[in-house]
Amino acid sequence: MTSKTTPESPLPIRTVLQMVGGWIGRLGTVWVEGQITDLSARGGTVFLTLRDPVANVSARVTAPRGVYEAATPRPADGARVVLQVKPDFWVNKGTFAFTALEIRPIGVGELLVRLERLRQLLSAEGLFNADRKRRLPFLPGVIGLICGRDSAAERDVLENARRRWPAVRFKVEEVAVQGPYAVGEVTEALRKLDADPEIDVIVVARGGGSLEDLLPFSDETLVRAVAACRTPVVSAIGHEQDSPLLDLVADVRASTPTDAAKKVVPDVGEQLALIRQLRDRGRRVLSGWLDREMSWLASARSRPSLADPVRELERHAEQVDALRERARRSLSGSLDRAADDLVHLRARLVALSPAATLERGYAIVQHPSGEVVRLAKDVPPGSPLTIRLSDDRLRARTE
Repeated sequence: MTSKTTPESPLPIRTVLQMVGGWIGRLGTVWVEGQITDLSARGGTVFLTLRDPVANVSARVTAPRGVYEAATPRPADGARVVLQVKPDFWVNKGTFAFTALEIRPIGVGELLVRLERLRQLLSAEGLFNADRKRRLPFLPGVIGLICGRDSAAERDVLENARRRWPAVRFKVEEVAVQGPYAVGEVTEALRKLDADPEIDVIVVARGGGSLEDLLPFSDETLVRAVAACRTPVVSAIGHEQDSPLLDLVADVRASTPTDAAKKVVPDVGEQLALIRQLRDRGRRVLSGWLDREMSWLASARSRPSLADPVRELERHAEQVDALRERARRSLSGSLDRAADDLVHLRARLVALSPAATLERGYAIVQHPSGEVVRLAKDVPPGSPLTIRLSDDRLRARTE
């Protein structure tokens, strides 16, 4: 119920705090889940902060030592737990906290079940699809590295990358890689590097550890932050057998931090050897082509038309002379044969000509019409006739 107050009639602070305590007390006991941080014990009481693993929200919790020691195994900093709590409001100090009535550590089996449910949820949203993943640049200008402070993972990535490509440059963000602050620090470092235009690829590296140690890298907030990155991300968490959800959403998964260095930068020795091989192959191809062209040129130059062009012209001139002489002989022979044929034909015509017969003393008797008289009975008496001799004609009449 809201109290009516005015500047002239304010309520005493004790009254307001008692009202707040009454409202909070109505909540009763509830079961809550979170991650333990700032764990400490004084006397018979254990103090801790229960942090939400996704949102940046936390609350103070106190527990009797007996309640804390009854939990098996006893939770430590960073442990995920389920608590039965009741809210308490201390009117004298105006402070609020939860009192734990029971503590239940979340076992590995339950963690795996929850991770599987989260994996299925994110997979259904398409965050793990292969078509989302981007190819790494062949030679990144600057590599962003997110790792633990002074960690072996950092040394592995830096030393192996510089051994492969000495000129490679890194921008290192050292963060907490386990515990209650890991998700927030890794996510913030990821966003910072993704916003840097010089960064071409981001590597998130951590050494091996237990399932609980690697839980921050399966956190939904971090997974979604990686999915939203514009810069390609390489996951190098733990060893080959470790598989946090970060491996599934990252553009490239490396089995170890050392493997991440091999995937991010090329090996300068291998590239130099490849260049030598390509150069040798190019030299062989070019040399073979030049050899073939030189052979063709030598073959062309050795042809008679190019080796001795005057001789070739003389040869063709000789062929022309020979053909001309052959044509002359052929034409001359044809003319001789035609002349002989003409003589023979003329002789035959002379032999068959009536004039030749008349020259031998014969005569041809013809009617005035020019018809040749063949039989005497065909000519009646007194008929005019023409007698044709070799040199003239005579006219006569029959008796």
